[in-house]
Amino acid sequence: MDYGPRPEDVRFLLNVVLDAPARLQALAPFAEVDEALQSQVLEEAARFVGEVVAPINREGDEVGCRFDKGQVISPPGFREAYQAFIDGGWPALSAATEDGGQGLPSVLEAVLYEWLSAANHGLTMAPGLLHGAYACLKHHGSEELRSRYLQKIATGEWLATMCLTEAHAGSDLGQVRTRAVPQADGSLRVSGSKIFISGGEHDLTPNIVHLVLCRLPDAPAGPKGLSLVLVPKLLPDGARNAVHCERIEEKMGLHGSPTCSMRFDDATGWLVGEAGRGLAAMFVMMNSARLHVALQGIGLLDAAWQKADAYAAERRQMRAPGAAPASRGNEAADLIAEHPAIRRILDTQRAWIDGARTLAYRSALMLDVAAHDADPKARERAQRWCSLVTPVLKAACTHQAFHGASECLQVFGGHGYVREWGIEQVVRDARVTMIYEGTNEIQAIDLLVRKVLPDGGAAMSAVLLELRDTLDASREADADVQRRLAQLRYLGTTIAMSAHADPVLPYEVADDYLRVVMLTMMAWAWARIEATAGGASTERVRAAAAFRRWVLPEFEMRLGIVKRACEGLALSHAAAEGVAR
Repeated sequence: MDYGPRPEDVRFLLNVVLDAPARLQALAPFAEVDEALQSQVLEEAARFVGEVVAPINREGDEVGCRFDKGQVISPPGFREAYQAFIDGGWPALSAATEDGGQGLPSVLEAVLYEWLSAANHGLTMAPGLLHGAYACLKHHGSEELRSRYLQKIATGEWLATMCLTEAHAGSDLGQVRTRAVPQADGSLRVSGSKIFISGGEHDLTPNIVHLVLCRLPDAPAGPKGLSLVLVPKLLPDGARNAVHCERIEEKMGLHGSPTCSMRFDDATGWLVGEAGRGLAAMFVMMNSARLHVALQGIGLLDAAWQKADAYAAERRQMRAPGAAPASRGNEAADLIAEHPAIRRILDTQRAWIDGARTLAYRSALMLDVAAHDADPKARERAQRWCSLVTPVLKAACTHQAFHGASECLQVFGGHGYVREWGIEQVVRDARVTMIYEGTNEIQAIDLLVRKVLPDGGAAMSAVLLELRDTLDASREADADVQRRLAQLRYLGTTIAMSAHADPVLPYEVADDYLRVVMLTMMAWAWARIEATAGGASTERVRAAAAFRRWVLPEFEMRLGIVKRACEGLALSHAAAEGVAR
């Protein structure tokens, strides 16, 4: 079965749980974007994704991209689908109107890309970096670069890449060797090789805009010496630039997306932002990309759940413990959806989908608040949320995409392991999301070591207090969440104190800390869902119960792991002091 978006699920979370229409209309650029308009956009997006993008997903996986003498040929139907994507104005959904965009809220773009990823992850990789490249160029590009490239990127007429990784460096960007030499006309000549470049070469658009991390002459070693350079496939006069795709990778999944090894041979480019400030300029692109990867995770998990749920509603196997005899009729076996083990799998994944969606959509709303709210304090709070929560969502949502999709494959039994049902493709495609845009371990370290500990946990504490203040302590579920929020605040303080004695410890417990944060925020999300009208639907009631029974208990386990690590450190230091005496 093909993936089918469910706009009603999204509308419930946006309109009822998050009160998105009112919050967005309070921002000047979206004063006219009422609930009816948002609903219309979602309905059209769902139709486009369901009718145009989803049906070519399987063939994209089976045929894949082909490489022929430096050229990449897309799978059947991909070029036509991408042209329809452009014609529908979808790439420019949240871009400013003066740049050829529609000027709509970021949260609508977030939903669109979640659905696109669920329907056809391979094709969605092509425009997946447009939003980040657009933001990067708009904030840091010169007037000349913006006039030449911004509208083409905003409308999707030209696609973009993010060229960071090199074979010897991996995630350690401080080891980047690609060089850029200034020319008399103000341009740069870029030389070097990059690997794992999604969409580095393709036949979807005539031009490709590469944003390349490199070093100027005499730049210092390490990440502080990096600059960002825009290197187009085609130069302004239409001539081919010295940019070459040497091969595409043979991958575990994502066969519909070409992952390229690129070579730059004195290619012409232009500086984006300030020299030596390349990471600062690219960070705009990377942070946006990380939220979209989190949404990929949610979409892929939803795709897996839809397949498993539909199969469980048709497949009969044995007698289900506790199933009502009246529901069996003359059948010799019960639907596997009635078996407790299968019900647990399905409801647990549904709990992750709706809880994570609530947090991701709130983050997308905060992007617009950070950009457009008239109150500087509101903008500061929104930016704080995005900075702290983005790595949490990227890591946790992609982890669940792979592991949850694997659980959904289990629902099919042996049928899930063969290609016929399509669930195995979701598992394969989902695995890379835990790796790219910064591995999940890097996300955890970024969260704890770079964002929480430097201020002693003050910023994270402020975010948690904001969540606490949205809850009603008279409700049992809300009171439980408030208790967990307090525990999480204290945990940050505990780690900060322990880090003074052992600076290595935060790196060891970063993954566990991130999981505690995600589980706490998921508990907040489900408390909000259950407290609203519509939260008592049968599906949501089952998912809420599954969250409390099968997901939330991990909170105590992860909390205990971190606390024991800190306590063990204290005991070892006490013992060492005793020996010294």
